[in-house]
Amino acid sequence: MVSDIADGARAPGEIMMDVDGIPERPVARPSLHLDSFDTRLVSAGAGSLPRASSVPLAPPTYTVGYVYDAAMMSHSPDEADEHPEQPQRIVAVHNMLLKHGCLSAMKRLPFGRVQREAVLLVHTEQHWRTVLALKTLTRQEVIDSKAFYEQDSLYVSPQTTESALLSCGGVIEAALAVARGHLKKTLAIVRPPGHHAEPDRPMGFCFFNNVAVAARVVQQVTPIKRILILDWDVHHGNGTQRAFNDDPSVLYISLHRYEGGRFYPCGPFGGMTSCGEGNGLGYSVNIPWAEIGTTDADYIHAFQQIVMPIATEFAPELVIISAGFDAADGDILGECCVTPAGYAHMTCMLSTLAGGKVVVALEGGYTLESLSNCALAVGRMLLGEAPPELPPLVASEVESETVWLVAMEQSKYWKNINIKACEPKEDFEEFAFAVPELLKAHRQDYMYQKFDMLEVPLMHDDVREKFSAQIMCSKDLLDNEVLVVFAHEFGNLRVEISDRLTCDIQLESSYIIDVSKQLVHWVQQEHYGLLDINLFPKPPSSDRDYPPKTPEQYAREIMTYLWDNYILLSAAKRIILIGHGPGVLGVSELLEARTAGVMRHVKLVVQVVGYTKIPLVPKKGPDLITWYQKHSLVIVPHDHVIRHEGKILKRHGRLVFAEEAKPVKLMLRALPLIQTHVRNILASNGSLE
Repeated sequence: MVSDIADGARAPGEIMMDVDGIPERPVARPSLHLDSFDTRLVSAGAGSLPRASSVPLAPPTYTVGYVYDAAMMSHSPDEADEHPEQPQRIVAVHNMLLKHGCLSAMKRLPFGRVQREAVLLVHTEQHWRTVLALKTLTRQEVIDSKAFYEQDSLYVSPQTTESALLSCGGVIEAALAVARGHLKKTLAIVRPPGHHAEPDRPMGFCFFNNVAVAARVVQQVTPIKRILILDWDVHHGNGTQRAFNDDPSVLYISLHRYEGGRFYPCGPFGGMTSCGEGNGLGYSVNIPWAEIGTTDADYIHAFQQIVMPIATEFAPELVIISAGFDAADGDILGECCVTPAGYAHMTCMLSTLAGGKVVVALEGGYTLESLSNCALAVGRMLLGEAPPELPPLVASEVESETVWLVAMEQSKYWKNINIKACEPKEDFEEFAFAVPELLKAHRQDYMYQKFDMLEVPLMHDDVREKFSAQIMCSKDLLDNEVLVVFAHEFGNLRVEISDRLTCDIQLESSYIIDVSKQLVHWVQQEHYGLLDINLFPKPPSSDRDYPPKTPEQYAREIMTYLWDNYILLSAAKRIILIGHGPGVLGVSELLEARTAGVMRHVKLVVQVVGYTKIPLVPKKGPDLITWYQKHSLVIVPHDHVIRHEGKILKRHGRLVFAEEAKPVKLMLRALPLIQTHVRNILASNGSLE
């Protein structure tokens, strides 16, 4: 992949050839660096060092390394162009780190050009040939093709190929040094950058996707497989996300200026709902800033609420940072306000992951002063310094909402996300109405007006604070011999949007879907008693605060309260438990918490699951499993994943696959089957067998 120079694969001055016949450049060996000595000469007995030499007999032990080569400056725009991606970028970073003594504490890693086999782990063959072909351009061809390449935000020259090969090779060497345990952390001072380069297309100043190729090489040649790529460049790393969009082994997290998809690279791919696809769904996390001018406060807030909780749950074996410094205060392109101290704190947090194995690879950053100052702050963190003190930070109102919206989206895939902790506190909170509360109020009123149902009084303060006005019952709750207990959440809110990029809502075209109305109507027609339970707890407020719990804990709390205080005290001798959608959680929690009582009084358990994971009956002995197999009806779509995997257990209950692909319509499809089974089991007063 990359010539392993550090392992002595090449004699000094030797020229190696890659598979395409390009002579590989000999690596310069700086005379003042202790690690530049060829230890093979010493170990071979080539002579002892002079007694008066000031050079140590053995080089010191390094834990941090870096890659840098001035040859990467050969990729350069026309002298008449004031292009932001200037060769001086890496010189400014190198000299700043050198000036402050960081480089003397790091091991300089020799490296070579990236090889074709490594590039093809991410890019297409045509992409590889396109970049290689640039080295044959004539002066006139460069001039003639300028407008063509500018369409993709690129400039090219015959030297572009050399710089791109070295830039990618340097990041690979830095990553392998950490992955193989030779070093704890590394810094790759490279250009051109890479995170915009897509598998089949160079773009956005980028030719090879350095970080993506390095991650694939690490997975290929080392035991490390689970990698986090954190991209804090001000632009979305579209190329990196596309490289791993369907791969759950690489978690890609990007914080970037978005502005409704209008900021480069533009479009919805960097939006918060762009979360991956296939097996990689949930493994792409985009935090798209809504405005220019994001600050340390916004970034640190996002790290605390989104980045670190997800990264901790993912538990990477290696962290690679796509370290663009164009969100830095003063950058000409980013127009944001992140300080060196902000970057230092983000680096410090990421260093707590993967046992401290961190690779930092330079991406953007186009104002030399801010670029070099921020790189210095990160370099000091890699060397183990404490981050500088930050002033009191409060994230902006707009970006607090961005983080909250991302939290709601990512909570579909990651348990560590605490949505309540991210919810922004508005100035008008005291006279605002949460949409879930409006839906609950609508259902309560509808159930009263249409079905003459009443609100169930909740006597315990903590239960009342969370679930008041969302537990309804028929008037004969305590007197009816047959009781249907129906657990669910509020109906589906269907929102029409006017613009995919901004997600502006067309309220006049939005509506609520509540397919449970037919079930309630049927229960009323059969003259059964009904206990209707909305499991979604009320959000905490200034006058109502309680410790956050998991959905399972909330479901168990309300279900066991109702079981103990109403269901068992009623005249019901035959009880039917029905869970719909998220409501299946409540039924399962009740079964686990009150196993003996449920087995004694419940005649049928119906679970209308949808595409979510089918709840398993708890392992409390063979009697419960046998009972559940006889007294359950679990309805899932015909193409549910469990059918293809073939891992159907007795603990899943009696499964029925319905010919319905839309979860919202599954209850309507299942209702006739539910009606038939309820009538049969009540008539026989036994099991479904």
